[in-house]
Amino acid sequence: MGFMTDRKRASGLGSAKTGTTHHWHMTISSVALVGLVPLFVFTVGPMLGASHAEVVAYYSRPFPAVVAALTFVVGFMHFKNGAQVMIEDYAQGFARKALIVGVTCLSWTAAAVGLFALVRLAL
Repeated sequence: MGFMTDRKRASGLGSAKTGTTHHWHMTISSVALVGLVPLFVFTVGPMLGASHAEVVAYYSRPFPAVVAALTFVVGFMHFKNGAQVMIEDYAQGFARKALIVGVTCLSWTAAAVGLFALVRLAL
């Protein structure tokens, strides 16, 4: 132990220098979701049980399509950041890296599939 540097002893115990930025992104996405989720519920609600033609006509209008698209993107990115924090807190080593990559891929894929489905409806 006598030959260890101060940096080596503190490795893995200090700040990663990204906590403030991450917290700020989570706060912004939370505030955005406070407005987007009720708008999403009120724009999707009337279409529950409607025919395919009515849904296509409804999502061809810009407001419901934009609200749905923003909710998909902001919601899945908020999920990705929150899940990453949870993984960083409770996983170690290679499992941590693999889980973070998996959650990131899952989030981007889900957002892309949601946007693709919305574009298919709107066009």
